[in-house]
Amino acid sequence: MTQKIKVAVSGACGKMGQAVINAVLQENDLELVSAIDVMNVGQQTGGVTIEESLEKALLSKQIDVIIDFTNPELVFKHTKLILEKGARPVIGTTGLTESQIEELKKLSQEKGFGCLIAPNFALGAVLMMMFAQQASKYLSNAEIIEFHHNKKKDAPSGTAIKTAQLMTQERAKFSQDNCLEIETIQGSRGGVTESNIHIHSVRLPGFVAHQEVIFGAPGQALTIRHDSFDRISFMPGVILSIRHIMKNNDFVYGLENIL
Repeated sequence: MTQKIKVAVSGACGKMGQAVINAVLQENDLELVSAIDVMNVGQQTGGVTIEESLEKALLSKQIDVIIDFTNPELVFKHTKLILEKGARPVIGTTGLTESQIEELKKLSQEKGFGCLIAPNFALGAVLMMMFAQQASKYLSNAEIIEFHHNKKKDAPSGTAIKTAQLMTQERAKFSQDNCLEIETIQGSRGGVTESNIHIHSVRLPGFVAHQEVIFGAPGQALTIRHDSFDRISFMPGVILSIRHIMKNNDFVYGLENIL
């Protein structure tokens, strides 16, 4: 009998954490062995007791993979700790800087453990990013609008940042033919990447995770949009990521690299 992959969830009491726990419990080759959160410590979820300390969980239990959906202030510290203690991180928390990602890549390679960081685990969202990258070869004017719930702390979203990075791989500069712009209200044109892609972040109750990339050209426009209406949309990507890093000791940034 094949040994099950022992999985822990950090941020277990959040909406994403609960969705991940339910998804893990449905897979025959996965076993939930730990749930970590500062909320509801001592209570049961998914058949395990919620514990407060990630470090204690790593020291006291045999854990193969830890899935982290916490917050931008903790994610870098958590990922380093997971790798240093000999487990494999699957990171869905956004807010990591480019320098932090590079440092985690180096640590993953030094330790010889797989590490996967994904700004978005929805397969449709990953396809949206890939399609936007392809369109960037042919259309030179583009902007990104992302919509999330009003409890999301970081802006722009990791998905928007990753999308812009992929688009920039195909075109170094966008919208070079725009006129000189004057903002009468600061920030009206959104954030601007080094490649001159404007990113607009919307935060409203009722949304989950949504993004559209709009390309404009004389006489036409192309809109590539993805909508996640329920967190269940992220679960196939999470499960795929767990299995990938158990078989491969590589560092992966972006789910498109393992599809």
